[in-house]
Amino acid sequence: MPLAFAEIAFTPLVQAEQQARGSAHAYGKFLSDDRQGGDRLGPDEAEFLTARDGFFQASVSESGWPYVQFRGGAPGFVSVLDEHTIAYADYRGNRQYISAGNLAHSGRVSLIAVDYPNQRRLKLWGEVVMVDPDADPDLLARVHSGTQTIERIVTIRISAFDWNCPRHIPRRFTPEELEPELEVLRDRLRDLETENAALRGAV
Repeated sequence: MPLAFAEIAFTPLVQAEQQARGSAHAYGKFLSDDRQGGDRLGPDEAEFLTARDGFFQASVSESGWPYVQFRGGAPGFVSVLDEHTIAYADYRGNRQYISAGNLAHSGRVSLIAVDYPNQRRLKLWGEVVMVDPDADPDLLARVHSGTQTIERIVTIRISAFDWNCPRHIPRRFTPEELEPELEVLRDRLRDLETENAALRGAV
């Protein structure tokens, strides 16, 4: 069985492009019977997803147009329910409901979650099932805390995932991620100021 992501993503037209561009041999191994898996989240994927404060989610409309939306929250807002399923609380936003409408047409989505400081990127394919928050109190407790208005719970049954190449991922830091590095610099600055004051006193 091929790797799950290759079976989904490497369509005949994609393979034709790989052949024309000289990468078919390298990627052909992902479609061989020697390679399998890539459809069950392991500890690395679960840890990565639950540490994220956002991801990009693509859906497709009835007219065939893709739509990408950023979903964000405090780290941990994505819950890994099991090796096949993730979920998050869908809060009230600008009330355009583009993603909600698209997902009513087709539940298929593609996600990209990025760890910018460490230049890591995880791509996921899956199928969405919307859950009424009032219909599943246990699931609601896992994905929601606080007082924000939650309109639905989005569960995604993972069909495939792929750890993407780190090339071209810029290194970016949130204030929280940057704080340990800043504290090292502050400590060094304090040491230098103390040393400078001592040298002035000696002179």
